[in-house]
Amino acid sequence: MAKGADKPTADVEPDVEPDVEPTVEGDVEGANADVAELTYEQARDELIDVVAQLEGGQLGLEESMRLWQRGEALAAHCSTWLDGAEAALTRDDDAQQG
Repeated sequence: MAKGADKPTADVEPDVEPDVEPTVEGDVEGANADVAELTYEQARDELIDVVAQLEGGQLGLEESMRLWQRGEALAAHCSTWLDGAEAALTRDDDAQQG
């Protein structure tokens, strides 16, 4: 996407599903495996909630670590969706120019 170009709206999802399942070191027994089933918007919204809880500073160490791991998995999933959207846009641009 060109610099300064408008970003796609949040409700636009790439036409390809991410093919990389987010994994987090220390993700005991696949506790975050469900992240792969989330849409971009669901993962982003949950990530915002996780960050707010962590920034609140009211959680114990164990819960903070669990949430941090969840946040890492959510961030990786969002990144995969965005990479897929960028690749799809690049393919579309190339097809239109070629």
